[in-house]
Amino acid sequence: MEYIAVMPAERTTEATSAPTAAPRTYAVGDLHGRLDLLRLAVAAIADHVRGGPFRVVFLGDYVDRGPESRGVIEFLIDLQKRWPATCLKGNHEDLMVQAVTQAGGGRLEHWLDNGGDETLRSYGLRPDSDLGEGVPREHIRWMAGLPSTTGDGHRIYVHAGVAPGVPIERQKPETFLWIRERFLQARPSGFDAHIVHGHTPVWEGKSEPARPELLGHRTNLDTGAFATGVLAIGVFDSGIPGGPVDLIWIRGAPSATLALAPEDDEPTRRGRLGGWFGRR
Repeated sequence: MEYIAVMPAERTTEATSAPTAAPRTYAVGDLHGRLDLLRLAVAAIADHVRGGPFRVVFLGDYVDRGPESRGVIEFLIDLQKRWPATCLKGNHEDLMVQAVTQAGGGRLEHWLDNGGDETLRSYGLRPDSDLGEGVPREHIRWMAGLPSTTGDGHRIYVHAGVAPGVPIERQKPETFLWIRERFLQARPSGFDAHIVHGHTPVWEGKSEPARPELLGHRTNLDTGAFATGVLAIGVFDSGIPGGPVDLIWIRGAPSATLALAPEDDEPTRRGRLGGWFGRR
């Protein structure tokens, strides 16, 4: 396993950028149970910071599909005690909280269909276990209380995206976690700030899931890390608008047992659309 830094223009470099006076934000893409990549990411960020002011924003989806969801949650809870780290809520955290606290109405089944079975195994549980007792309450409280967005003056950081043309204060909470088509197909003029997001590793024009999507109005850092073994970290300068000034790629082992297949879009729309995830 290794990490390298790649400039947005796709010029490969070593992580030697000198710190700037303005704080930098390190945005980390969807982890999905890849504790190995998370550990490498934290080490890479610590090396890249080189003593300058910084903060880290994790873009959500810490659980499901990968092998060590419990370890990822425990690591992030501890990291927030030591680092200026903001963990945003992803749709998979929302699915897990609902399945554990309100298992009826098909919530448990929906979660399991979207990779929750891997998370249960990381806790040593089965679908018929007492999830309320088996999953630490601290973990549920932490996931339930995660914020949906944060910003830095030039950008909005969010898990899935935002509804175009709608002021941030009027966005629906589920939009931040689930939106896909309306956001990804919107014109750049529909947004007042650059959007940094995850949630969708493959989309039109982004044929390789293991590569970030760098556009003028948004940056998509979901690289399907749980399956590809590649995690992307975007480095954003608070004094410079737009996309990342640098990219750090974490390269680990891919999952040979997972293939990319379509995922459901927003919960109110069950059609197979443009999102992707790994399924055995």
